[in-house]
Amino acid sequence: MKLNFKKLVNENEGIPIVVLHGLFGSLDNWITIGKRLSEEHTVYLVDQRNHGHSPHDETFNYEAMSEDLQEFLEDQHLDRINLIGHSMGGKAAMLFTLTHPNVIASLCVVDIAPRHYPPHHQDVIAGFHAVQPHTLRSRNEAAARISTVIKNPGVQLFLLKNLQRTADGGFSWKHNLPVIEKNIELVGQRIDSKNNYSGPTLFIRGAKSDYILESDEKEIAALFPKAIVKTIENAGHWVHAEQPAAMLNVLQSFVGNSNE
Repeated sequence: MKLNFKKLVNENEGIPIVVLHGLFGSLDNWITIGKRLSEEHTVYLVDQRNHGHSPHDETFNYEAMSEDLQEFLEDQHLDRINLIGHSMGGKAAMLFTLTHPNVIASLCVVDIAPRHYPPHHQDVIAGFHAVQPHTLRSRNEAAARISTVIKNPGVQLFLLKNLQRTADGGFSWKHNLPVIEKNIELVGQRIDSKNNYSGPTLFIRGAKSDYILESDEKEIAALFPKAIVKTIENAGHWVHAEQPAAMLNVLQSFVGNSNE
């Protein structure tokens, strides 16, 4: 699959960075941090399958996402990268790293662990359904509809970034909601491997999030023996959106030290 992406160019010869967004997100979520990271590295922000402006497909699992990334790297002639993934993108990044360890100079996983997560996006999916984009007349109407289900204004704005204008002046979702909803249990699947990745690895968690627990650290260490876990204060699951400055400092230090 040919993924949509944005390339932020840096002329130096350093190892590039590839960023994978989370569920219901897109590369747009990472542009602010991506631009700052591009001061030292060329950065590739990628829309994963069934998200953003990448193609829609009936297959939606981490094996397919890993294969998509492999194809993307081949197309861009990238044989060594620093890989960053948030949530769903973090699991895709973990699987790819365990499958292609020689490609990865460093791995950063944001607010997700390898363990299984039961489906917990029912309210988000209900919010999407409440919008009924094919009947919308304005974005304000979309905001009013989603607010009946999703009460957090920040989450409302995040989800409504998926709304786009159609050629006839109406609205539609960028993401493939039917396929994502049908495969939502696979989004939480455990990432496991007989192999491990012994390169530089960083797990970042939000202090207000419960996605990475102390009990997860043993499983993280089994797959990623050199992993360190850092906590960003005053941040929930969307660490990069809630505390971008703190997140950037941690990322720049980690990637810089890993590539020396």
